[in-house]
Amino acid sequence: MTQRRALVVQHEHDGPSGLLGERLAERGYDVHVLQVMQRGSTHSDVAFPDPTGYDVVAALGSVHGVYEHDVIGSWIHRELEMLAAAHSAGVPLLGICFGAQAAAAALGGSVEPAPSAEIGWYTYDVDRSVAPEALADGPWLTWHGDRFHPPASATVLARTEMCVQAFRDRRTVGVQFHPEATEALVRHWATHCPPGYFEARGADRDAMLDGFARYGEMAASAATVLFDWFLDEVAGS
Repeated sequence: MTQRRALVVQHEHDGPSGLLGERLAERGYDVHVLQVMQRGSTHSDVAFPDPTGYDVVAALGSVHGVYEHDVIGSWIHRELEMLAAAHSAGVPLLGICFGAQAAAAALGGSVEPAPSAEIGWYTYDVDRSVAPEALADGPWLTWHGDRFHPPASATVLARTEMCVQAFRDRRTVGVQFHPEATEALVRHWATHCPPGYFEARGADRDAMLDGFARYGEMAASAATVLFDWFLDEVAGS
């Protein structure tokens, strides 16, 4: 039997797939990582592959906004084209944070700066009339300053007062939070933030990191359930 193939689009050099990559490997996927940007540069000539050559595609986070064409204009249009092609062809697509924003934009939605940042551990209002049981309401590790408006064809699965947190449109799923995040990865991100970063965004760095002791194990288990739902129900449908 041919081994299933997964394409992971990693934007930042220090933004790996974490728990998602681990679960894909555990489920028997041959994981191909497409590194978009290299350390110290936002320019990229990377060639985005034909998504129909993969069984699933996952797009990860970034510190940039989908709309920042003056910064990531050398590649963002090509990624959006690839994501749109994946969706049109019925290739299962999972977007995480920036990846969810990019997926929403590729499908006809929009992305904009949020009124305020959401950084820390958040519980969401999950619409149980449409959302799968596999989508826990949290707490989930959340870290973003943008928000997306999904296309009209999408079903909103979860939200906060400020923005949509999860949506599904046929075989495309986007989540604004970070189910892939590990404590080591988030500590690395936090360590490399400039002085005053968290205070300027109304966030508490220590509370976010300390939250792993309280919520980390539960969130990791919930992430496994969510990934399995995507692989079994969305990709398997």
